[in-house]
Amino acid sequence: LPFNAGQTMSAPNWKALADALPVQQTPEQKAERDALFTRFDDNGTGFLSLAEIDKGIHETMGLDELYSCKPALLRAYNAAKNLKKGKKGSRDDDYVSRIEFRMLLVYLKLYFELFQIFAKIDTGEDRRVDKDELREAAPDLREWGCPIDENSDVTFAQIDKDGGGQILFKEFAEWAISNNVLEKFKESHDDDE
Repeated sequence: LPFNAGQTMSAPNWKALADALPVQQTPEQKAERDALFTRFDDNGTGFLSLAEIDKGIHETMGLDELYSCKPALLRAYNAAKNLKKGKKGSRDDDYVSRIEFRMLLVYLKLYFELFQIFAKIDTGEDRRVDKDELREAAPDLREWGCPIDENSDVTFAQIDKDGGGQILFKEFAEWAISNNVLEKFKESHDDDE
């Protein structure tokens, strides 16, 4: 829902997504993750491409909301595939390996949740946040304890790293992670659950 006077953001169903992604380091979840990786790895290479992950989320896991959230999927894929540096010229740096798969799932959850917040701010639904949209969202962001300057244009300039006049999801995610926005959002919505 867009921000309107007096309206606040509602939390996505964090628990449902968390339950669907086996990220815990228990023997049961490790076994579940290994089986999931094998089902995602259609061609049996031991590496997952973005297309295989996309297909696996949709067809194997049935997580349609996550599947439809391409910006989160792309951010998670890029973060995970760069965790383990491979030998020069190897495919390790271009794909997600079995070793990186748990973190891919962690990142999918993180970036999906951040995108839900970003989408609430993006009232123009163009996957970009302009100064007016940030200004309108600033009271809620401040209420959670996020570092939004009283003049939200100052914060806008800090987030808009490329100076393009629009905050892209990548820029928002980097700022949100460095300022622990997601944790603050969840803490402020504990009573909603």
